[in-house]
Amino acid sequence: MFGANDGLVSNVSLIVGFAGGGADSSVVRLAGLAGAIAGSISMAAGEWVSVSAQNDLIQRELAVERRELIHNPSSETSELADMYEAHGMSRSHALTAAEQVMRQPESALAVHAREELGIDPHDLPSPWRAAALSFVCFLVGALLPVIPWLFDVSGSAPTITSLVIGGVAAGVIGAAIGRRAERNLAWFVVRQVLIVMGACAVTYSIGRIVGINVT
Repeated sequence: MFGANDGLVSNVSLIVGFAGGGADSSVVRLAGLAGAIAGSISMAAGEWVSVSAQNDLIQRELAVERRELIHNPSSETSELADMYEAHGMSRSHALTAAEQVMRQPESALAVHAREELGIDPHDLPSPWRAAALSFVCFLVGALLPVIPWLFDVSGSAPTITSLVIGGVAAGVIGAAIGRRAERNLAWFVVRQVLIVMGACAVTYSIGRIVGINVT
């Protein structure tokens, strides 16, 4: 949803900005398609780098934790017992449970990772999956406002249609976010629509002020 929203906001405002500058429909169409592809690639690359860096940091923390389990088992056992005790176990039961877990190094590592780092070392996110998902979602959102410009229509009709598509798509995204958050749907719909319309107003105004006409 957020990837699609990013694509929608960035590209519909880009298209409206070009249209406001008096650019020919073929130029607006090219700008919209280029913006959609470039933005999708940028989002995918950024997501890949982000998730990869996150996984590298996690692997580093796991390596540190693994060394501690090997070189300081008593300290790690006591630390694990403290965690169990904090969850409501008695001290004796916490120590017994911690000692049992520490007998299996990989299980101990997984427990420490979940308790201390809040992660499951066996379920790290895939950078490639995250990148592909970001690419597709951004591209879908970014291509929606380009649709009116794929047809040979003159005048302000394509611009208005792009704005309508952007508003409707933003409303749908807002409703989806509101439903997932179990909050007031109307507020989320209005908020997303206002964001899109506000961005378009800014870029359209800039286009009109600069007044670039590409022939």
